[in-house]
Amino acid sequence: MPKKKNKTPKKSKKVQNTGITWAIIGLIQLAIVFLAFAKFGILGKQVANVFRLFFGDSYLLAAGLCAIFGLVMLIYNKPMHFNFKRSIGLMIAILGFLLIQSSLYFERELVNNAFMNAFWYEMSAEFSRAAITKPIGGGVIGALCYQMFYPLLGHTGLRVIAILFIPTGILMFFDVKFADVIQKFQLFCQLFITKNHEAGTKLKKKYGIMREKQSQKKERQQARDLSDPLDSESSLFPNVDDFKVENKANHSQEKKNDSSESLQENSSSIESTSEQEPQIQFSDQNQDESIKNEQLKNEELPKSHSFAEEDKKIRQELENVDHDELKQNKATNTQYKKPPLSLLDAVKSADQSTDKNLIIKNTQTLQATFKSFGVNVIIKKAILGPTITRYEVQPAVGVKVSRIVNLADDLALALAAKDIRIEAPIPGKPFIGIEVPNRTTSVVAFKDVMQNQDSKAHNDPMEVPLGKDVSGKTISANLAKMPHLLIAGSTGSGKSVAINTILTSILMKANPDQVKLILIDPKMVELSVYNGVPHLLIPVVTDSKLAANALSKAVKEMERRYKLFAASGARNMTEFNEKVRINNQDKTKPVMRVLPYILVVVDELSDLMMVGGHDVEGAIVRLGQMARAAGIHMILATQRPSVDVITGLIKANVPSRISFAVSSGVDSRTILDQTGAEKLLGRGDLLYMPVGASKPERIQGAYVSSHEVEKVISWVKEQQKPDYDEGMIPQKNDESANSTDDEPEDEFYNQAVDLVRRQQSASVSMLQRRFRIGYNRAARIVDEMENRGVIGPSEGSKPRQVLLPPKKDETNN
Repeated sequence: MPKKKNKTPKKSKKVQNTGITWAIIGLIQLAIVFLAFAKFGILGKQVANVFRLFFGDSYLLAAGLCAIFGLVMLIYNKPMHFNFKRSIGLMIAILGFLLIQSSLYFERELVNNAFMNAFWYEMSAEFSRAAITKPIGGGVIGALCYQMFYPLLGHTGLRVIAILFIPTGILMFFDVKFADVIQKFQLFCQLFITKNHEAGTKLKKKYGIMREKQSQKKERQQARDLSDPLDSESSLFPNVDDFKVENKANHSQEKKNDSSESLQENSSSIESTSEQEPQIQFSDQNQDESIKNEQLKNEELPKSHSFAEEDKKIRQELENVDHDELKQNKATNTQYKKPPLSLLDAVKSADQSTDKNLIIKNTQTLQATFKSFGVNVIIKKAILGPTITRYEVQPAVGVKVSRIVNLADDLALALAAKDIRIEAPIPGKPFIGIEVPNRTTSVVAFKDVMQNQDSKAHNDPMEVPLGKDVSGKTISANLAKMPHLLIAGSTGSGKSVAINTILTSILMKANPDQVKLILIDPKMVELSVYNGVPHLLIPVVTDSKLAANALSKAVKEMERRYKLFAASGARNMTEFNEKVRINNQDKTKPVMRVLPYILVVVDELSDLMMVGGHDVEGAIVRLGQMARAAGIHMILATQRPSVDVITGLIKANVPSRISFAVSSGVDSRTILDQTGAEKLLGRGDLLYMPVGASKPERIQGAYVSSHEVEKVISWVKEQQKPDYDEGMIPQKNDESANSTDDEPEDEFYNQAVDLVRRQQSASVSMLQRRFRIGYNRAARIVDEMENRGVIGPSEGSKPRQVLLPPKKDETNN
């Protein structure tokens, strides 16, 4: 049977012939367009008039499009194909352009509604002359459409319609949505305004620095004028000269406060205007402040040391005067000077231009990703923060929030981000926040947040700055309103820096008679640097065994204060201090002392819970329940946020929380009662949830170096020596500390210890069976053995660990 012939060569030959045909057509189009452009002779001019007949004065543009089509057919051997939407868009744009040309032509020629007649008259004259001499508007297409719609819309209406046709056709041709164009235009305007705003901010800062330098020159001149009489005869007439120095120093201090308040007002006004724009924060003023620091170190610090020496002389003179008020307030230093901001270092701002340029790209990527999953959203705003960039997304009507939240991993993949956090919704806004980590992290300087506090927060010693939020706004926390704070996070996430920030802020804003500190540092290296500070109520406690005793002393101080409140008829410390001030104004009554705030700081709670869990937890719970009105507040920090450290009783009485980066969502739930902390970036990135808040707020914590802390501590140590309360210092021979050294009350205790050492196990039921005693008595014996270190703590269903070895006779047998 003969094989069938293969017909593929004929098909390929037919396709080849078709391609040659299209190439020839394209070549002919290019030749016609060349004649229309060149206008060679009669033929060239008539070809140009043919283009003018259809497209009017824009015939060169139409000839150019024909040239592009012909060039495509010549190169690719096939015509250029458009889908239906693109073709309609191109036709609408061309029609709008032709209508505008016809409107301008007929209005200029003053034709009275005979538009087609006038057009044919001019066009026939051009063909008969074989020349191109007069404009003819938008050709026959424009004249015909103008003739049809002029009676309905008039000149102005037709122009408006034509102007709308052009962008509509272009958007249809390129398949672009009008909402996307508006969104890109908004982002462009926001970036443009931000650049101009940054330039204006720099000018304002330079102007503020010039004013501050002038005030500093006046202060230095006053100091030179004061130095001569003090050096000559200050020892002969101490009272007169000292009061002069005090008044002029106070006057210069007022000038400093005025200049700092003006700077704060400028910065607050800048922040208020920038909140309406994308917050792309750069710490430009840090560079200027570094120049000021060098001058202040060389000029202000020697002057402050001279004032400290004069203060010592004044105190020596006043100690010889016998007054009741001075006797009762020996520790109060009326000449105490708070540390200036010049002691803090300025941190250079990081270059975040890369993240700034990525905002538009990431916005387009997010929009495309949502569109690919069928989620209709609009990205309203992008805010560049110190650590993250937050994109505010508005879902369309009918889109569930859970659909956007479930796309977290897909969005992180599309943006090539380490991890993203979705805040749904943003409190107080109808948007969903998508937080993307920045490529470059900007450090938030402690000096910057101290300067940007408002006047009310600046004068409140318990108002401490925590850092900056995503928009660059300084976030402060009032320790008196918290009233207690729990700080937790993994190792190296920023807990110690946060504690140093809080303590340094208190040292810089509070006098020693306003705030007293009780610092407990089981690690012995974090808070021991604060030893010798006049704000300390007792020396820093570094022994874990004495920590429970120190906390119990704080409980006794709380009870003592409540007795004072009951005797005076006050309900809290504020009312009591107000009554004390009124009493002190009456000179006939004995002078009373104002009660200071007491801040208890525990750096590592987990270690204390392991050593003395019951005593530590009981003292913390009592302070958490009752100490707020007494002016005693706690800050508890731990790197192990587990339920055996942060128990339910502690969580219930410590309502304010700060969570740094943790390893799992379980730890985040232990701290904040919700997930989210496991997606933090570390290095000061935190979630702050104050009392009464429904959702935590993401903040980049302020950074204070150990060098800055040492300078502030050295300053306050020179101003005043510590005045420890001897009754508050924990001792090993206290009743609460050596209560376990007494003889046990139960007669079966020693026998129970021998039994436990032989069996190497301990349980309440075993003691009940062996000694035939009740449950309560057996449980008390087990608790006594735990307190004395015979057995370990309870581990749930597991047996208790026996800490003592078995007896020698038992091991030998």
